[in-house]
Amino acid sequence: MAADFSSIPIIDISPLLAKSDDPKMGEDSSVLDVVTQLDKACTEAGFFYVKGHGIPESLLKEVRDVTRQFFELPYEEKAKIKMTPANGFRGYEKIGENVTQGVPDMHEAIDCYREVTKGMYGDLGKVMEGCNQWPENPPKMKVLMEEYIILCKDLARKIMCGIALALGGSPYEFEGHRAGDPFWVMRIIGYPAVSTMNDIGCGAHTDYGLLTLLNQDENINALQVRNLSGEWISAPPIPGTFVCNIGDMLKIYSNGLYESTLHRVINNNTKYRVSVAYFYETNFDTAVEPLDTYKTRTNGHRKFERAVYGEHLVSKVLSNFIHE
Repeated sequence: MAADFSSIPIIDISPLLAKSDDPKMGEDSSVLDVVTQLDKACTEAGFFYVKGHGIPESLLKEVRDVTRQFFELPYEEKAKIKMTPANGFRGYEKIGENVTQGVPDMHEAIDCYREVTKGMYGDLGKVMEGCNQWPENPPKMKVLMEEYIILCKDLARKIMCGIALALGGSPYEFEGHRAGDPFWVMRIIGYPAVSTMNDIGCGAHTDYGLLTLLNQDENINALQVRNLSGEWISAPPIPGTFVCNIGDMLKIYSNGLYESTLHRVINNNTKYRVSVAYFYETNFDTAVEPLDTYKTRTNGHRKFERAVYGEHLVSKVLSNFIHE
C-alpha cells in the first residue's frame, strides 16, 4: 500500500512506447528500467507523472483551452447538454451537482463515457446506455475531444503493458477478456477560483478502473494525494506531462500490492482551473480478481474477491449526483 512519499515521481516512458508492440519488450533493458520505475511508483504512491508519452504539448493545451471556452459560456448555453439519467448520465453538471461522500463538490463538468447501445451489456449496462452530449459551441469541441480520447486510449494501453510486466505477467496480461475491449470515462472539469479556504473542488476519493491520465492546467497547484501517514502531498502541474494514477480494479488485480490512492482537489487560487481526466478501464462486464502473478509478490495470500467492473461503476454513478 501507499508509503510515506513526499513527492510524485516523474517517469520517461518513451522507451516503453517504442517497444510496446514487440512481444519481447520485457527483454529490453531500457523497457525494464521503465518497468522498475512504474512498479516502484505504483507500490509506493499509486501516482506518477509520465513524460515522453508522444502526445503533443500543443494538443494538451488545445484540449484545456476549448474546455475553458465552454465553461466561460452562460449557464443557459451550457445547460443545453445538461446531464440526465435518461442519457446514461452523460452531459453537463453545474457546480455542486457532483457529490463526493455526501458533500457537493465545487466544480462543474461534462461527463463522457464509452457510448453504450441498448442491450449492449444486458441488464448490467442498462444505467449507462446512451450517447455522449457535445456542445455546438465551441464548434470544434466534439471533434477535438474524440481525437484526444483515441490518443489517450492508445497511450493508456501501452502504459498498462509496462504495468503488466511490473506485476510479473506478460506485457499483454490486460488484453483479451480483461481489457481487450476497454470501457472508458472522461470528465471535463472546471474549478472556480477560491471563495473560501474551505471550498473543496473535489472531495477525497479513489478512481474506479485501471489507469487515469490527467491533463491539468499549468501554474495552478490544486491536486493533492494522501500518503500513508495521512499527509496531503501536492501534485503540481508539470508542462507536457500527464499525472497518472491507478484505480480500484488495478488494486484488485495486483492483490493490493498497488494502491488506488486517495486524492482530492482544492483550488486555493484566484484563477479558474480546468482539467481533463481520462479513465482507462477494464471491459465493462469483466469479473476482476487477483492475477495469478500476485502469488509471487504477496506470499500467496489472496486479499480480494472478484468484482465486476460495470457493477462497481454503476454503484458509483448512482450515488454521485444531486438532481434538480
